[in-house]
Amino acid sequence: MAKCLVAQSGGPTSVINATVAGVVKANQLNPIYDTVLGGLHGIEGILQEMFVDLTDMSEEENLILRQTPSSALGSCRYKLKRENTADFVKLFEILEKHDIRTVFYTGGNDSMDTVTALAQYAEANGLSDKFQFVGCPKTVDNDLMVMDHSPGYASAAKFIATTAYQTWLDSTVYTRQDVFILETMGRDAGWLAAAACVSGIVDVLVLPELDFDKEAFLAQVKKHVDAKNKCYVVVSEGVSYADGTYLAAGESKNDTFGHAVLGGAGNALREMILEAGISERAKVQDLSNAQRSHATEQSKVDVEESFKLGMSAHMRSVDPTFTGKTVFVTRVEGDSYDVKFDATDSSNIANHVRHFPLEWILPDFAGITQEGLDYVAPLLVGTPVILFDEKGLPKHVTPYYMR
Repeated sequence: MAKCLVAQSGGPTSVINATVAGVVKANQLNPIYDTVLGGLHGIEGILQEMFVDLTDMSEEENLILRQTPSSALGSCRYKLKRENTADFVKLFEILEKHDIRTVFYTGGNDSMDTVTALAQYAEANGLSDKFQFVGCPKTVDNDLMVMDHSPGYASAAKFIATTAYQTWLDSTVYTRQDVFILETMGRDAGWLAAAACVSGIVDVLVLPELDFDKEAFLAQVKKHVDAKNKCYVVVSEGVSYADGTYLAAGESKNDTFGHAVLGGAGNALREMILEAGISERAKVQDLSNAQRSHATEQSKVDVEESFKLGMSAHMRSVDPTFTGKTVFVTRVEGDSYDVKFDATDSSNIANHVRHFPLEWILPDFAGITQEGLDYVAPLLVGTPVILFDEKGLPKHVTPYYMR
C-alpha cells in the first residue's frame, strides 16, 4: 500500500482539524494506506518535504485534535501558478519519492483551485493513474459554491450570534444614548454578519451584497436611537459603495492571492454616526480572528460534519479515478435537519463566490428573512464535550509544525 498526505491551506477555522482527524480515523478503521502523512504549511511545506506521521494517532489525541482550533498542521497562502511548471515538477517528484498516492487538501476557494491544478497537471502528463487529489472544503465565510454550507461556518456563526446577544446585553445597561457596532469577517459575502440576526437583537445589518447607501444607513440608525436611545449595528468587513470603494477606512492592501485585506468598516460607520450627531457615543467591536478560532463554543453539528467529511473523502479515495474532486455537505430535505456528503469537480468551487441570497435580505438594513434564519439556525445546534486540562483550560494539541 502507498501513503496518503493530508494538508491545510488558507485561513483557519475552529473545526478544520476535525477533517484531518476524520481522515486519520478512517484509515485506522479501514487502512487503505499504510501511512497517513501530515503536510506542514500546505503546498509551501510539501515543496520543502515537511511531513509528520499521523498514522498511529491515539484516540485521545484524535479527540483533542477535533476541539483544537486553527490549522494544527500549519497553513500557507502559497499560490500554485499553472505557468510555474517548476513547482509542479518538483512537487510530483516529492510525491513519487515518498510513495504518496493521494493528497487530501483542506481549504477554501484558492485551495480547491490547487486541487484542480494538480489533477489537471497529472492528467496532462500521464500521471493520473499514479496520483489523486481530493479537496476537503472549509471556510468561515461560507462563500463556497455548490455546497449547502462549508465546514467552519457554523461554529463561527454560533460565536457571532452568541457574542452579538451578550454584547447587546452589555450595551443596554445604561440609560445613556449608545450605538454598538459589531464587525465580522466577510470580504465578498455576508453570511457571517447575517448569522448575528439569529440572536434576535440586531437593529441594523450592513452586508456586502448591497451597495452601501450612507444616507439611508444613517436614517435607520437615527430611527432606532430616537425610539429607544440605542442601536445595535452589525457590519461585514467587505461592505463597499456603488463604485466599488470599500467602506473600510484607508486603502486596503492585497494578500498573495490578490484579495483585499480588509478591516475598519465598523470604525468607518462609527465616524459617520458621530459626525452626523445621531448619537453621542458609538462603540466598535471587531471580532477579527476570534470568530474563527474560538473553539469552546464550537457547533456540535459543525465538528461532526467536518469529521465525517474527512472520513468520506478517505472512503472515496479507494477509487483511484476519484481525483480533482471535492467532497461537500448537502442538506437533506425533511422535517428535521440532516445532511449527506456528495462530491463535485473541484473546478466547480475554485475561484467562485457564493453570496448571501438577496431574497433573504430585508430592506432598510432591517436584517434577514425567516428563510434566512431557518437556514442558519440548525447549523448552530449543540456543543461537543470539551476536554479540559488541570488549569481549567481546553485541551489542544501542540501544533505539529511546532514539534
